[in-house]
Amino acid sequence: MFPHYPPRVTEVVGVEPERRLRAAAIRAAQTAPVPVMVVDGLAEALPARDGEFDAAVVALVLCTVPDQAAALAEIDRVLPPGGQLRFFEHVAAEGPGGLRRVQRLFDATLWPNLFAGCHTGRDTTAAISAAGFVIEELHRFRFPAGSNSPSSPCVVGGAIRPAPNAR
Repeated sequence: MFPHYPPRVTEVVGVEPERRLRAAAIRAAQTAPVPVMVVDGLAEALPARDGEFDAAVVALVLCTVPDQAAALAEIDRVLPPGGQLRFFEHVAAEGPGGLRRVQRLFDATLWPNLFAGCHTGRDTTAAISAAGFVIEELHRFRFPAGSNSPSSPCVVGGAIRPAPNAR
């Protein structure tokens, strides 16, 4: 994801707990258009001070973390009021139906073991809102387009951490 940061970004701190993925991120950081530092850490215990970052980006993170609420609480902690949360995530299929049932079955059995803890059927937008963030933009889509894979329903969007008195 590093190539997609706009030039106005002054620094990116990438947090990756998995050794092989962290090594790949470090290699990718070397050719990024913005300064990137990759560190070992967990979404549920970010290596940062309170309010240290202007924005947080999660890309296929909230579908994999063991505890979405804890990860979102940590993101809330490291952002100041007005801080942005940008996200791209697998999510539960909209409405009842066959794909939603397949997601629940796969998430309860095989899928998380095969794909680094990924849960395709989480209601991540509800979790973001429940954590106190205000979703300002949200786009739902299938990737790849037209697919009925359990991992195809996705969202991309942005949310704001409101001021404490606005919650």
